[in-house]
Amino acid sequence: MKLIIQKYWHGKGGIKELLILSFPLILSTGAHSIQHFVDRVFLTWYSPEAIAAAMPAAMLNFAPMCIFLGTAGYSSTFVAQYFGSKNYKMIGPVIWQGIYLAIIGAIFHFSLIPFADEIFNLIGHPEKVIQNEIIYFRIICFSAFPVIAASALAGFFSGRSRPWAIMWIHSITTVINIVLDYTLIFGNFGFPAMGIKGAAIATVIATCFPFVTLLILFCLPKHESKFKSLSNWKFNPKLFARIIRFGFPNGFQFFLDIAGFSIFVFMIGRLGMIELAASNIALNINNLIFLPMIGLGIAVSVSVGQYIGKNDPLTAQRSTYSGFIITFIYMIPAALSFVLLPEIYISLFSSNSNSDELIKISEITTILLKFVAIYSIFDVFNIIFSASIKGAGDTKFVMIFILTTALIILVIPVFFVIFIWNLGIFFAWGILTFYIFILGLGFYLRFKTGKWQKMSVIR
Repeated sequence: MKLIIQKYWHGKGGIKELLILSFPLILSTGAHSIQHFVDRVFLTWYSPEAIAAAMPAAMLNFAPMCIFLGTAGYSSTFVAQYFGSKNYKMIGPVIWQGIYLAIIGAIFHFSLIPFADEIFNLIGHPEKVIQNEIIYFRIICFSAFPVIAASALAGFFSGRSRPWAIMWIHSITTVINIVLDYTLIFGNFGFPAMGIKGAAIATVIATCFPFVTLLILFCLPKHESKFKSLSNWKFNPKLFARIIRFGFPNGFQFFLDIAGFSIFVFMIGRLGMIELAASNIALNINNLIFLPMIGLGIAVSVSVGQYIGKNDPLTAQRSTYSGFIITFIYMIPAALSFVLLPEIYISLFSSNSNSDELIKISEITTILLKFVAIYSIFDVFNIIFSASIKGAGDTKFVMIFILTTALIILVIPVFFVIFIWNLGIFFAWGILTFYIFILGLGFYLRFKTGKWQKMSVIR
């Protein structure tokens, strides 16, 4: 291991270079994971129905948003390749097209609000859970525009290897969200206790901060002079179409990935409130460890994009392997902690209550974390090699592969396990683990073909 690290440490595309780029991005996505984790802990303290409802409602909101989020967020790859090729004047217009896409995404999410009752009644969770789901879903639909637009604006900084602003902004956003959660969920500082409604309001308010702050920084005079960040704000049909061409498969892949997990959670919910709550807690504990590595995946994608823009695919390949080594070293102890020390995580959810329901939920969650530990190792392949080929422009393969595997390996088998064969929650989670293994293997094999090395989104 020491020799491998030394081999990949120095030089272009080495571990040192990637760590410098990824460190603030890891902290940024880590702040996101802490924000969501604390939000779910507070809801668990408030009521079992609230925690059972939060993730299904959030995932149903987030799944369609991913189409717009992944497309607008793909601006980072365009920025990386334009920056690598020193075509700076095209960077500002790219970001504005992402903002226009955010407007479309917001209109779409507003159109979903009137149908919340029909959607969640159709899913068929317990009545108290449905009521909480509807409340949460309707409110967080208002976060669509700031979230999508902030994703496009973040690409301006990450694509140029300037991610520190993103880190500080998201860290402050996390603090804002946690304070608002504590205030509005439980009714502190003179506010009424609003439960899951307060959590949703806190989320919407907090998401406005990164959008406003990143927009102000993007429009600074120094960025206008070099990147035309303010003067080239007009809608550009040709550039917009090119972003859709490469970004939409990325967004649709993002949607399929989240949709697969959403359907999985909805089907688990048909087993009962306790099984649903345990799955939600296990997935939130997983996200606490998993989301920081998304920051490293973004760094790999940006690094690959920049080296492809410089017509240097071999260094792009080296950067990918550097990212894999970092992620693997990080994920091994994290996975072991899920198996050996699950009570450390679970106690945060159950420390404020000793009800019989939470005791049962904790017992199931302890077993589910063993599944999380196994598939976390396979997720290393998933995160890094999918990020690498997307950074070059190989988004169409990612989209098709996710669509095929999510349907054939995850959704259909889990449906049979729960609704036809009545095999229960642990068989369903076994299928989820196998699904993530296939994803990681598929992206690694695609990376090994080298087809991505001949791709580019700007040529």
